[in-house]
Amino acid sequence: MLDDLDRPLGLDRTEPKPEGGRRPLWAAGVVAAMAVIAGGAWLTTQQDAGRGTGGEPEARAPIQPLPPAPPAPAATLPQVQVQPAAPDAAPKGQQVEVENGVRVVRGGAAVGPAIIHVPDNADHAPLAPAPDPRLVERNRFGLLPKRGKDGATPAQVYARPRPAARAGQPRIALIIGGMGLNDLATQSVISRLPAEVTLAFAPYGGRVEQLADAAREAGHEILLQAPMEPFNPADAPGPHVVPAGDAPRAEDALRWQMGRMVGYFGVINYLGGKLSADRDSISTVMAELARRGLNYVDDGSAPQSLAGAAAADQGVNFLKVDVRIDEIRRPEAIDAALVKLETLAKQNGVAVGFASGLPTTSERIANYLSDTGRSGVVLVPVSAAFGAGDKR
Repeated sequence: MLDDLDRPLGLDRTEPKPEGGRRPLWAAGVVAAMAVIAGGAWLTTQQDAGRGTGGEPEARAPIQPLPPAPPAPAATLPQVQVQPAAPDAAPKGQQVEVENGVRVVRGGAAVGPAIIHVPDNADHAPLAPAPDPRLVERNRFGLLPKRGKDGATPAQVYARPRPAARAGQPRIALIIGGMGLNDLATQSVISRLPAEVTLAFAPYGGRVEQLADAAREAGHEILLQAPMEPFNPADAPGPHVVPAGDAPRAEDALRWQMGRMVGYFGVINYLGGKLSADRDSISTVMAELARRGLNYVDDGSAPQSLAGAAAADQGVNFLKVDVRIDEIRRPEAIDAALVKLETLAKQNGVAVGFASGLPTTSERIANYLSDTGRSGVVLVPVSAAFGAGDKR
């Protein structure tokens, strides 16, 4: 249901009538024009009702993948495909334009045009469709990931294919968190950063499922950014935080979060200092991930975290962030953190960075990645930074 912030503001005022109770001729003309417009709107509503919408308003504005357009002849300009959204895919009045891999959704409940850029180059590798029927189960929380009967796992199937890299070439991986909380910021990251950048979606956004689908369509593999109990209760970001010391509630909270979208290959924590420092509590989380065939990334924010040891006990593929890119959010500090990430990659072969999706951060990262070729490092999705235990 749309709240007052989503509704256009209106003024319910009555204009004073001219003296003598008579309206001038121009006023009569305005009234007649308004009557024509209102009649046209009524006819449009009736036509929509005839198409099966029932005249009911639709609050969701999902971004659905479009079938690939045939390649344009080399000698002609690219053509634009404009088509109305399907009734079950978007609100009335929404249309989608696709040109050279750029999709613009206009109208409906979206705030402004939703522009998603799909990179048009040889390195863009499409991800496996999600949900894969083998890898989901339905329960009261929605569609949850699971291991397939044939041995396939979400960690294997939903990850971005590993890029080709020369032996010994230093690799960096970047995770951008906080996705799905703000439509425009998320769309900017999807379109601005290379598809090799991994995006972590929080479970709270009103359109998180649609935006996660758009990210995967653009080639970005995704993680679930799972809120977990911090030491300070005031820092809890919202409902359904995975609690420490209560295994049944922890499982329910984690499953609620998992049911908010599909297509993620693993989980990364958000906060969670208290939970990850308690061996039993973090083991409960890892046991659930092991059952469902998901990987785990520790975002490096909790020095006392026991997540690595618990993951090893449960057989969960584990990775820890090396550098938090924008803990200090000044541009020069972000640049310095990226240089540190590059240095660690050259020392250790691979290094993983984590950053927020704030505009300043994404701008500095985009500038840095445009010049990585000179430094001799290669950008890879974070799934490629896992060890040999992650079989693909």
